[in-house]
Amino acid sequence: MKRIRFTEEQIIGVLKEAEAGAKTADLARKHGVSEATLYNWKAKYGGLEVSEAKRLRALEDENGRLKRLLADAMLDNAGLKDLLSKKLVTPAAKREAVAHLQALLDVSERRACRVIAADRTSVRYRSRRGADGDLREKLCALAQERRRFGYRRLHILLRRDGVLINRKKTQRLYREEGLTVRRRKGRNRAVGTRTRPPVLALPNQCWSLDFVHDQLATGRRFRVLNIVDDVTRECLAAVPDTSISGKRVVRELTDLIAKRGKPGMIVSDNGTELTSNAVLAWCGEAHIEWHYTAPGKPTQNAFVESFNGRMRDELLNETLFMSMGHAREKMTAWADDYNTGRPHSSLGYATPAAFAAQLNKQWPASLRPTGSAAQAIAYPALVRDNDAEALIATG
Repeated sequence: MKRIRFTEEQIIGVLKEAEAGAKTADLARKHGVSEATLYNWKAKYGGLEVSEAKRLRALEDENGRLKRLLADAMLDNAGLKDLLSKKLVTPAAKREAVAHLQALLDVSERRACRVIAADRTSVRYRSRRGADGDLREKLCALAQERRRFGYRRLHILLRRDGVLINRKKTQRLYREEGLTVRRRKGRNRAVGTRTRPPVLALPNQCWSLDFVHDQLATGRRFRVLNIVDDVTRECLAAVPDTSISGKRVVRELTDLIAKRGKPGMIVSDNGTELTSNAVLAWCGEAHIEWHYTAPGKPTQNAFVESFNGRMRDELLNETLFMSMGHAREKMTAWADDYNTGRPHSSLGYATPAAFAAQLNKQWPASLRPTGSAAQAIAYPALVRDNDAEALIATG
């Protein structure tokens, strides 16, 4: 007898006939099923209506589908974990990965390609390119003879010998044979002195320069040129603009010197703006010593780096700049407050302006030491009064 699939309505109808008093054997003979099947139906669908039975069947189907999906996902993850150490970039690497997954997980090519997101056409592709054995030997011989030649020069030598091939083919063979020339690093040359010489504990003895970056509310980025007096910790200038070149740095320093006086030394990193020809020429004309810190050593310019951190924390991270005019206004106000209102912990909690005034009182212009006596004073920590109450009272 041909086996048929009973629907939920038919199963519920058979069970209702059994509940009405029909015998199990008669029902089994009538509907062409075994008595065991009737008992299984009763255990599974007993007491249910047709709608409830349909919902139960749908839940079972959904549960089975989810189990299959989970099993497939776990199988795919197992294959991907085995390929974590491999770079699947080139078509050859993807072909090897597909073959590895087929052997490891016993899956089809289609599924292996789907796991690693590979195109089946590239996986099935078989190269018809020749081995180029003679050409490789000739290229290796030339590379051994000309050890510092790259593939471009070797390509010219091959053409001289009558080998007319494309330059890109020469590059491919050159790379596949591992003939890449190691680049020789240039000798590190020091730009200026690395150790900062001692300075007199007075204003305008040493200035530090650095840049800090931020962006406007519109997303346009800008930078700020910060100039700090290392001795008094004063913010001499905070110049924001979308572009600040070496000529702009020279112009700002010239204006600052006209207002404040000539510094004894300027310290900065090796940024392109600060090592430009405009800055170098200006240093020679103004007879100002410019000290460059070692690359990757921001601690050698610690005063302005600390100032950048304070500006970032107290101004840039707290203010939404709507335009460049708004940024200039806010930075000018903050720099003025930094110099005259904000207590500085390294100055005994005096303001930079008050500390500078105190230093000028300690060393009047007529009594300032020169020569060997000036070399004895390295930094303001050697002469400042750390009594906070006295400094605040004088400020």
